[in-house]
Amino acid sequence: MKTSLFFKYLTVFLCFIVLSFTIQCTFTQSAIDRYQEDHEAQQLYRESAQIASDYASSFLNESLSLEDFQKQMAALEKYLSAEIWMIDNKGRILFNSGDAEVGKAASAAQYQVLSDFDTADFDKSYYRISNFYGCFSEQTLTVISPVTANYRVRSYVLIHKPLSRITGDTDDLMNITFFTVGLVCIASLLLFLVFVLLVHLPVRKITKVSRSYGKGHFEPTVELHTNDELGLIANTMNYMANELNTLEEDQRKFISNVSHDFRSPLTSIKGYVEAMQDGTIPPELQGKYFNIILFETERLTKLTQGILDLNRFGHRGIMLDVVDFDINRMIKTTILTFEGTCSKKGLSFDLVLTGKELLVAADMSKIQQVLYNLIDNATKFSHNNSSIKIETSIKNEKVLISVKDHGIGIPADSVSKVWDRFYKTDLSRGKDKKSTGLGLSIVKEIIQAHSEHINVISTEGVGTEFIFTLPLSKKEVQ
Repeated sequence: MKTSLFFKYLTVFLCFIVLSFTIQCTFTQSAIDRYQEDHEAQQLYRESAQIASDYASSFLNESLSLEDFQKQMAALEKYLSAEIWMIDNKGRILFNSGDAEVGKAASAAQYQVLSDFDTADFDKSYYRISNFYGCFSEQTLTVISPVTANYRVRSYVLIHKPLSRITGDTDDLMNITFFTVGLVCIASLLLFLVFVLLVHLPVRKITKVSRSYGKGHFEPTVELHTNDELGLIANTMNYMANELNTLEEDQRKFISNVSHDFRSPLTSIKGYVEAMQDGTIPPELQGKYFNIILFETERLTKLTQGILDLNRFGHRGIMLDVVDFDINRMIKTTILTFEGTCSKKGLSFDLVLTGKELLVAADMSKIQQVLYNLIDNATKFSHNNSSIKIETSIKNEKVLISVKDHGIGIPADSVSKVWDRFYKTDLSRGKDKKSTGLGLSIVKEIIQAHSEHINVISTEGVGTEFIFTLPLSKKEVQ
């Protein structure tokens, strides 16, 4: 079962939401906890250092009475929300702000002793988190500062603060961050909906239409009016569908043309042979019809050779034998082969050639084939007693060759199709009995093989002009 893009998008979005809250509940909370612990430890350490230097040392030197010391510590305990202790080097608790009896015990020389107390437990840090040798029922942050006198450490000031009071602030911060993440998720949902509207739905339209094209139905179009990549895809698909639809019609015409061009001579050959066989055509007239059969077979041979040439050109390209030759001379030589046709129709050639000699660099035999096909077309479709103009000129180191007739012309909707194989316009079909419909296709293949261009300009009832380019010989450039 295929998974649609929508469910993929939705899965990615849900994974984003889950990952966001997972990271929030693990990494973010852990980072905030560490930050709060470090920050609180620094604050308490500064207080403990202040107490050690100001109050504790005065208390030990008896310059500050126990009662005054207790009052000061009680005020600080309330302010810090933490217990303040004093412990000597042997672990005896000299003062505990949370237990007034300890302070009284100091005067009676009775002390509570923490036998496990060791400043090394703080490692190289000034604080630790523990239950402090079992003195507290919950995890407690403890900071320590030494009390010195005469350059000797006589005791330590410790401040204990339960972690629950610190994490209470963390919970407030986490609530804020969860609220922020929630807003981000809502914004992401809105963006997801916008993405669905702007991307997913157009993609669905394109997919639906492409499936229709895959089944051979080219009528539906993609209705997208955007200037982004999706709009470009939609316009390209619409253009492709139109071309495929046109191609399907062209294929039908192609088959019809090929069938007609092959069927007509075969029908003639079959008919004349059967007529000779059954005696309908007497022996004294068979010579005439043998010539007709020969003409039709030559036509089939020409048609077959044209198809083979086009397939060879398209599959492997054309092997060119590029040489320098005089295009003006070739034009004059080629038009001589049409002397008989021109005499019958009263046609004349109007030659406008640049210079006595104009050298081009091309395949001589292939270009002669191009000229022959173009002039042949011009003689077939020119009106009687008209002229065919052939002109050469030079522009930007290119030679432009033009063959222009004054004939029936080409309908506007057929101009772009004259290069198609076997294509014949309805106007030409009645006049061009010998054409295979491959001449112009071969012409275009030859010109493109030279990396040059050919164009056609035609007006129905006025005439047609073919213009192609060839590279100017380097000898001419010099």
